[in-house]
Parts: sequence; structure tokens; C-alpha cells
Amino acid sequence: MTIQISDAESIVMEVLWRRSPRSAEEVIAELAREQHWQEPTIKTLLNRLLKKGALRADKDGRRYSYLPVLKREDWVHGQSRSLLNRLFDGRVAPLVAHFSEKGKLSKKDIGELKKLIEGLDDER
Repeated sequence: MTIQISDAESIVMEVLWRRSPRSAEEVIAELAREQHWQEPTIKTLLNRLLKKGALRADKDGRRYSYLPVLKREDWVHGQSRSLLNRLFDGRVAPLVAHFSEKGKLSKKDIGELKKLIEGLDDER
């Protein structure tokens, strides 16, 4: 199951992925501080995420506690796959080459990539 969420919705999800369950008031307080968003905007985003099935709301006395249903790992996987398909014909090597050509790979990045590749070779 793939749930499509907008960039703004993903910011709300990040708050809940970091710590949940959280009340609407807690989510609003954090996003008002971090994003300078107004309460109606945040409530709209929470409701959209509920309708999409990305969140669950459990009754907690007179208020609701929000919990993510969509796992961050699943969302990241979908976003990564979408980026690769749209820009690099589903292939990782051209993506890495792009960053290499633009000078965006640090020595640390290159070392980590080498270790990943060696690990893949060892598994085969």
C-alpha cells in the first residue's frame, strides 16, 4: 500500500515519527515554533493525513492522540524509488554519477559507498 503525502504533510509526519502518540496541541505547538504555521493549517494537514490513512487518531479522554500508520522507512523507500524512476530510469549508478560530477560527494561519502559496494560483493 502506497500512501502519497505532500511535502507539507511530510513535515507533520516527521513530528509524529520523532515521537508519538501526540495530541493535536503538541503537534501544533511544535510546528508553530518550527515552521511558523498557523493552527488551522496544521489541523487541515492532520485531517488530510487521517483521511489518507497515514495517521490514526485514538480518543484520549476529551482529545485525540495521533499516531503514524505510515512507517517512515516505507515513505522513504517510496520517495527514493519515485526519484530514481523519474530522473534516472530506475537506476542508482546514474544518480551517484550525477552527484559525483557535481562535486557533491565528500571523501566520507565515497568511503561509505565503497564499503556498501564491498558488502554487496561479499554477499554474492
